[in-house]
Amino acid sequence: MLISIDEKAARWFTKEFEFNKPFSIRMFPRYAGFGQQHKGYSLAFSVETPEDIGFTKEINGITFYIDGNDVWFFENTETYLSVNDLIDELQVAFKEEIATAIN
Repeated sequence: MLISIDEKAARWFTKEFEFNKPFSIRMFPRYAGFGQQHKGYSLAFSVETPEDIGFTKEINGITFYIDGNDVWFFENTETYLSVNDLIDELQVAFKEEIATAIN
């Protein structure tokens, strides 16, 4: 599991959610949409206080986290959060991790 959140994406969350830092963003699968990685699921976000943390990453006063029950959505996946500059909106991309065999 790799989760990459660039600086522009962190600023986007600050502007979009209008919370004073520090705050926490929960990243979770939502049963809706088409989903790239898991059909029928899309990635959703909410401002919540972490309880059962399965993954956490802090960027500029924002703690991004995944609840322990939601880790399955991100396993064997690289998740990239960035901003599409043309429309000033969050952009999420997934890439399946390629397992490498060590001989």
